[in-house]
Amino acid sequence: MFIEMQNGPVFANTGGAEFDPKKPVAILVHGAGCDHSIWGGQNRYIAHHGASVLALDLPGHGRTPGPAIDSIGGLADFVIGVVDALKIDRPVLIGHSMGGLTALEAAARLGDRCAGLGLCGVAAKMPVHPALLDAAKNDKVTAAELIAGWGHGSRAHRGGNPAHGIWMLRQAVILIDRMAPGVLHADLAACNAYGDALAAAARVTCPAHLLLGKGDKMTPVKVAQPLIEAIQGADVTVLESAGHMMTVEAPRESCLALMGLIRKVAG
Repeated sequence: MFIEMQNGPVFANTGGAEFDPKKPVAILVHGAGCDHSIWGGQNRYIAHHGASVLALDLPGHGRTPGPAIDSIGGLADFVIGVVDALKIDRPVLIGHSMGGLTALEAAARLGDRCAGLGLCGVAAKMPVHPALLDAAKNDKVTAAELIAGWGHGSRAHRGGNPAHGIWMLRQAVILIDRMAPGVLHADLAACNAYGDALAAAARVTCPAHLLLGKGDKMTPVKVAQPLIEAIQGADVTVLESAGHMMTVEAPRESCLALMGLIRKVAG
């Protein structure tokens, strides 16, 4: 579906079901250089198991026109704008990587208006290597290849996608490389500059669940520990077979963990 916003239409995948704001609403926010398709293993299941789902395309990504937003604070405001535009009462915000930081900041700003928070592949600080920033700034395919290589765990490098015939690393390269010029750099620069994760975490009042990959090289489990400690009562699931791209690498396991959060806050 398309959501009419002040700055233009925003695309959100509803998992093949009609959006119903009377149900618990999960808003899924993708990471840098991605779009709603990274939630392919989660959004349809959520939509057919008692909740409504909006897997967003952020500005400049997927089917939502740009320009890209180049700060986590700006992205958080955008997500809150979606909540307000659709008059959603207490959404569950779920984000991956850059989207996780966005969901965290948005949840902190929403306060009691946020029902739950799911954070996938995040850490208190998410600096980006200068070589990757440079490659992204110059729109080189090298940037996509670096992200695909670092972002997937060792199992994904050997294959093993639950959907037969899909090569996860190449799929990621194609997804990232088809972004418009400047979008990936804006995303990575936003992650690199954001330093308010712990402050935002301290303001989160809703139940939270962190989903981490044991083989994550980009946001390792140990680096996420300060964030875990900063969110009071946060639940944590570590996926043994996944790296940073756990929504694609372990779709079933990540889906069950996120559904557990949605059911918990829905009562």
